[in-house]
Parts: sequence; C-alpha cells; structure tokens
Amino acid sequence: MADLKIIKEKVVKALNRVRPYLQNDGGDIDLIEITDDLTVKVKLTGACHGCPFAMQTLKAGVEQAIMQEVPEITKVVSA
Repeated sequence: MADLKIIKEKVVKALNRVRPYLQNDGGDIDLIEITDDLTVKVKLTGACHGCPFAMQTLKAGVEQAIMQEVPEITKVVSA
C-alpha cells in the first residue's frame, strides 16, 4: 500500500484544485480524515453545507477530482 502521508498530500492537492469553485459559490471543503480502507471523509462548509446540490457536488466534482489524482482512494464521503 502506498504511504498514507503521500496519499494525504495528493488528496489535499486535489481538494485545493476544486476549492476555488466551491469558494466562488460561498462554500469550502475540509478534509476530515482518510480511513484505513482509503475512504476520504470531507465536510462541505459555508454555503455548500446543506445546499440541495451538496451530494452532487461531492460525487461529481470532489470525488472525481480526488480519484483522478489518487486512484488508490476507494470512495469519498461526507463526514
């Protein structure tokens, strides 16, 4: 298995790539944790928290960006 520290750095890099799009809509995203089974837990904040499109943003935008950058990740979930 790849080093968790390297995986975390790649996940943060992917989040930083999508963050400006979230911030344009008054929101943001926080990395909560990466579990042992390589699930990424994130929290949408600001205007994104509770938005009707939050799950779509999470799956179509955030998850896609993370899994493209870090194929080892199994899934991305909201914490």
